[in-house]
Amino acid sequence: MKVTFERVIPNEKSSFRTIHNNSPISEFKWEYHYHPEIELVCVLSGSGTRHVGYHKSNYTNGDLVLIGSNIPHSGFGLNSIDPHEEIVLQFKQEILQFPEQEVEARSIKDLLELSKYGIKFHRKIKKGMIPKLRLMLESEGYKRYLLLLEILFELSQSKDYELLNNEIMPYTIISKNKTRLENIFTFVEHNYDKEINIEDVAKLANLTLPAFCNFFKKATQITFTEFVNRYRINKACLLMAQDKSISECSYNCGFNNVTYFNRMFKKYTEKTPSEFMKNFSHNKVNVDLKVEETKIKIGF
Repeated sequence: MKVTFERVIPNEKSSFRTIHNNSPISEFKWEYHYHPEIELVCVLSGSGTRHVGYHKSNYTNGDLVLIGSNIPHSGFGLNSIDPHEEIVLQFKQEILQFPEQEVEARSIKDLLELSKYGIKFHRKIKKGMIPKLRLMLESEGYKRYLLLLEILFELSQSKDYELLNNEIMPYTIISKNKTRLENIFTFVEHNYDKEINIEDVAKLANLTLPAFCNFFKKATQITFTEFVNRYRINKACLLMAQDKSISECSYNCGFNNVTYFNRMFKKYTEKTPSEFMKNFSHNKVNVDLKVEETKIKIGF
């Protein structure tokens, strides 16, 4: 996995960028990246993985997330299947200039401050935003800008949301340790289905075992073992969505013991594997990979 800086170029004759993705997902790169622009992602329909800062979880039946400036994140088509359609707005905070005495604008400023944690809006909010976002695709010039203000103002008035992270991930953590983290993440990506020796990973990072443990915890807010378990459970969720059996998911994701797999699955999803499969078949599942005492999350 690569961690890249993305250069965002506004649309012609516009101060911000609007993207409409409705092509086959094979045509897009859903890599982990960051940019100075604030980003609003609306997945109109479909399922996939949201990875924002330290947070990583699956979504179904679309999504609406606001991501702050320079917060590392993946494209929301990650692990999705066709058809996948989304509308994305990318804008710099500097284009939103309000007079100090403009009381109504304060809520937008508060919203953008919260976006540094990643904000996931509930389904009814997403449903209400879709007509305005579709209109955005058809509008030009100042009408598009006014629509952006209207969308942000409506979102700032909503209380139906949750923050995806308990603390802000500084993009400098990613940028300063880019190569080392890429090597670690790629190693897990290629070896999650077999036994992973943490000492081998420490050598890969060119660190002693204690130094590696300290480095990884500082960079991701969780231990390496926790990271691997979450990665494996996330992969298991995707396999279950493809009607694989519980035992197949367990062994294909590096768990050599089904009982232990069931325990880890319940810990991170708050559902048993059987409950997950039943709920997914009825399109009711929305899994957040959680730790028992914290909401901080990490992806690969």
